[in-house]
Amino acid sequence: MAPTPHHPGELAADDPIRLLAVRETPLSLDEVFAAVGDPAAGGTALFVGTVRDHDGGADVAALGYSAHPTAEAELRKVAEKVAGDFPVRALAAVHRVGELAVGDLAVVVAVSCAHRAEAFAACRQLIDDLKANVPIWKHQRFSDGTDEWVGA
Repeated sequence: MAPTPHHPGELAADDPIRLLAVRETPLSLDEVFAAVGDPAAGGTALFVGTVRDHDGGADVAALGYSAHPTAEAELRKVAEKVAGDFPVRALAAVHRVGELAVGDLAVVVAVSCAHRAEAFAACRQLIDDLKANVPIWKHQRFSDGTDEWVGA
């Protein structure tokens, strides 16, 4: 299903891409799950990425995400490709930026399709492509005073 022309930032009624955002505010599983609700969907897959307390054997003390100004446009490209490659009924993806604490939600993506296998495959492709192609970088600060940038 091809998206219909609409104003930038506004989603068309028949667009399977229901929610895309890069935001500083806390993420909501309920918001993302509700966005992909569709009566023709028999399967919904949801992936949640959270801030963990360690990486590479080191204790994470703090973490921040930064995004390039093109991040939302790149996220849309990723979402459009997934929606074009799979029989997606609805798709949503949100990523947090700013300072996060251990346990905070960093990214939430969801896809609904007619069948579960398609939903799982499309959701996996969505998160993998988001991580590979959307310019969002993680700055980890460790308890030993060292730090590292991931994705930069």
